[in-house]
Amino acid sequence: MEQSFTTIQEARQWASLFLKEHQREPGVADWLLEHHLNMSYTQLMAYGRDPFPHEKKDSFVADIYKHTETGIPVQHLIGEAEFYGRRFDVNADVLVPRPETEELVEGVLRFIEKNGLTSEYLKVVDLGTGSGAIACTLSLELEHMDVYATDISSQALGTATHNAHQLGAKVNFYQGDFLAPVAGEAIDIIVSNPPYISHAELKELSDTVVQFDPHLALFADAEGLAAYHTIVSQIKSYHLTPMLIACEIGHLQGESVKEIIETGLPGYHAEVRSDINGKPRMVFAYSKTSVKSPDY
Repeated sequence: MEQSFTTIQEARQWASLFLKEHQREPGVADWLLEHHLNMSYTQLMAYGRDPFPHEKKDSFVADIYKHTETGIPVQHLIGEAEFYGRRFDVNADVLVPRPETEELVEGVLRFIEKNGLTSEYLKVVDLGTGSGAIACTLSLELEHMDVYATDISSQALGTATHNAHQLGAKVNFYQGDFLAPVAGEAIDIIVSNPPYISHAELKELSDTVVQFDPHLALFADAEGLAAYHTIVSQIKSYHLTPMLIACEIGHLQGESVKEIIETGLPGYHAEVRSDINGKPRMVFAYSKTSVKSPDY
């Protein structure tokens, strides 16, 4: 495992090339360098000619090999991931929060602003919270909100609770199936990034996803649509009338999720929204009569 590099720049060049040769993302080299050297990307560039610390060489090389051989997410190696400008602890019990999910949060915040709700007391629930990224972010961005978060996994809730404590976010966590733990609450906004991958898609996924992401947070019955059916059924059963229902979806599920919502909740209009890459990845549903669309 001994490598011949002596400077930070040489380490970066070796790791990037090694990763590329083994069909891994070369950018992982920078993430691991930033972590092991406690440097920003700008510092890596500025101090590239400096000697690579001898005492950190073995652990850096070991992580490069580990990622290359197993596909373990770099976020698991460093123990954290960035979301909405904040760092969240992550592990094998939760999904690594994706940049695309930040757009779901943005949509919720736009909806609140567009409808003049920025100073009103709102009750918001994040269903299937995982690491707590969505719930903590909403709590911290708009402090007047009363934020609830649920997850069926006690392990995930442990991670989410830790993240909320670390970030100073005020979130009420409950264990259970989507809305069931907060059935008695009058919820204003429901947001969720639920499991939406069908079991048939398992063979198409990368080893990084299959081996290291919790399957409970990935896969759903009914061709990946079971969670949306459950959430809509619970809204109806618990006689909830949220102003907004915001969900992340698979890029081929837009029309199906829209139909599930509008059929199950006739008083709502659902809109499919695309992410920054132009893929339909979100559905926002709101009352036809009382509120405005979440987009400008």
